[in-house]
Amino acid sequence: MMLLLVWILNAVALLIVAYILPGITVASFGSALIAALVLGLLNAVVKPLLILLTLPLTIVTLGLFLLVLNALVFWLAGSILKGFQVDGFWWAVIGAIVYSIVSTALAGLLAS
Repeated sequence: MMLLLVWILNAVALLIVAYILPGITVASFGSALIAALVLGLLNAVVKPLLILLTLPLTIVTLGLFLLVLNALVFWLAGSILKGFQVDGFWWAVIGAIVYSIVSTALAGLLAS
């Protein structure tokens, strides 16, 4: 039950990000649900592999390269889905940061 609620909150977070940022588009709530699911799967499967492969670069940049990895995963999700679009790399960077902040805030509301 909790996983379903987190999934819905992440979809709402994507809708909020799309409302705030003009370079990110979400077609509907259904598209946001699918995009949240795909983002979760990419973060669980692809991102750890990318972190492992880019570990030396992440160490040299004192972890700042993780922002780039988050943006790449966000951009990848926007590239493979029809109802979720990210207009470029810099929109992906800003979108990933805002998405993280909004989804953390919504999860905090859920915890309290």
